Amino acid sequence: MPGTRVLLIDDDARLAAMVGDYLQSAGYTVLLAGSLSQARQRLQEHSADLLVLDVMLPDGDGLQFCAELRSSDKTRHTPVLMLSARGEPLDRIVGLELGADDYLAKPFEPRELLARIKALLRRAQRPADAQSDEVLRFGRLELDLSARQVRVDGQAKELTSHQFDLLAVLAQNPGRVLTRDQIMDSLKGHPLEAFDRSIDVHISRIRAAIEDNPKAPRRVLTVRGSGYLFARKQDAA
Repeated sequence: MPGTRVLLIDDDARLAAMVGDYLQSAGYTVLLAGSLSQARQRLQEHSADLLVLDVMLPDGDGLQFCAELRSSDKTRHTPVLMLSARGEPLDRIVGLELGADDYLAKPFEPRELLARIKALLRRAQRPADAQSDEVLRFGRLELDLSARQVRVDGQAKELTSHQFDLLAVLAQNPGRVLTRDQIMDSLKGHPLEAFDRSIDVHISRIRAAIEDNPKAPRRVLTVRGSGYLFARKQDAA
């Protein structure tokens, strides 16, 4: 995407240079930062369309920096792809819970990184004419598909791009049990993995945002052994 700016935050100078050259050859403008302090400075000087963020940095934890990004109005909706040599499922889950949009374990193929970046940007930068003007209403809950906003009692709730699209898929099929494979098919372009806990983590975040009691959900229900269901009736009359 010409003119798209990617901020790559990694203290491995050799890897950063290699990835930076690869992304630039694909048409992206790449900013490099080898530490969190440099990343903050880059974000003060420039806007970024997407961040590629390493977990382990010399002056802090990339996971906590991701949470910091999500608390800032400037970067709240900026896609974040986490990188880490720690590829354990728990590490991915923590990254997603803190607001990352995707997680890629090192070592990785540059082509896979590029494919994931393209998928995240497609979701974040869809043209307005490709979006529906429909607002889905379910009692106190509203999904504004054109504005990509979720509201409960008129109050906007924060969801990542992944989470909004996942909730929209479920809400557009109320009363129907969707398997993980069906969800994956509906979220083409999202690098979710059907056999890890990524979808479960996103569902947990959605529930935390829209449910009165996330531990006893009434909107997004788990159907054991099958998948998930968006209940037609969630709110008491």
